[in-house]
Amino acid sequence: MIREILNGLDDLIVVEKPVSPELDITRFLLKYRDRPVLFKDVSGWEVVGNLWSSRERIARALNLGKEKLVETLLRAMEDPKPYAETDGRPGFMDNRTDDVALTELPIPKFYPNDGGRYVTSGVVIARDRDFVNVSFHRMMVLDDERVAVRLVPRHLYSMWRERYEHGEELDVRVVIGAPIEVLLGGATSVAYGVSELEIASSLKLLTGGGALRVKDLGGIPVPAESEFVFEARITSELADEGPFVDITGTYDEVRKQPVMVFERMYHVDDPVFHTVLPGGYEHFMLMGLPKEPQIYASVKRVVPKVHGVRLTEGGCMWLHAVVSITKQHEGDGKNAILAAFAGHPSLKHVVVVDGDVDIYDDREVEWAVATRFQADRDLVVIPNARGSSLDPSAERSLTAKWGIDATKPMGEREKFEKVTLD
Repeated sequence: MIREILNGLDDLIVVEKPVSPELDITRFLLKYRDRPVLFKDVSGWEVVGNLWSSRERIARALNLGKEKLVETLLRAMEDPKPYAETDGRPGFMDNRTDDVALTELPIPKFYPNDGGRYVTSGVVIARDRDFVNVSFHRMMVLDDERVAVRLVPRHLYSMWRERYEHGEELDVRVVIGAPIEVLLGGATSVAYGVSELEIASSLKLLTGGGALRVKDLGGIPVPAESEFVFEARITSELADEGPFVDITGTYDEVRKQPVMVFERMYHVDDPVFHTVLPGGYEHFMLMGLPKEPQIYASVKRVVPKVHGVRLTEGGCMWLHAVVSITKQHEGDGKNAILAAFAGHPSLKHVVVVDGDVDIYDDREVEWAVATRFQADRDLVVIPNARGSSLDPSAERSLTAKWGIDATKPMGEREKFEKVTLD
């Protein structure tokens, strides 16, 4: 699957010489931040990074224009569709080993002070009766079979905690090199009981494909088009996890986290190991892009005409956003600001603009702020609000949120129009 994607890229960087998984991969991924990089020899394996580092590349893979990404993701989140068992034998089952040796895989250590080598593109799939959960989790390699897995207190944590309290372990599957629909679905935030695998299936259907095909592997469905699949279990053992560079490019704290034991590995012939640079553009896209539909839906509840939402790269696609609306009443801009904060609670700063401003062009957004905003009437500040634990400037996750209403006043719009020849 990944190799087919790589064959269709015209901006791929190929590194032929052997590259060490210790820090060397990072040097190339930082040099070519928005271009995919294929390493032909990392400890004898092929590795790709920055694969989904641009909005345009993700949109092309889904047969969409970038302006349609948010709306299409929202439709998939609101209307999940069943996945289907694959008819044939998936390619990842062609190679199997019961003697997993994580230290022999091309798992990178990204930065000098990292706690260890990290799996960063791993999607964890678990089942709780009829509910199948899919989510991203970073994993720090401890030895050949064990990792410390970061579990944010959400769905997978709840599933593990329930087993833990009954003296049991949680059986999971770890996928590396999953289809883009699964990666985006796995990064969404939906209610417990809504399967991200069905969101991925809906996204695939909405963008011209059939239902997502899966293979039942010991009672847990995994995407048929996967490069690597691991059978694993999350135990009651805890270990230090970290330090790790998170999405803001700063170090997250060290915590006690559950230990996951890898028991079996499957992979396709000539596999490509996918890795995500911490704090890189691909990290931004895969973590931030699925949050944009939440902001869009929240703003649309208070302002009927919402043209687009963008979490900005300068804000790590997590802390800063731009929202485009058409005002129907004075005050709509400020309502949109408050709704954006409600839609993505980690958001720290939002700019609201009119529909004539290209939200993907930072210069146009700044022009709107320069010509349509006055701080004494158009600035919204919310002190001591709950924000993101990833923001190093926040204190105990408390932050001051601020919004800029850079929309034109209703009564004198002509005064604020940019002159063009059209």
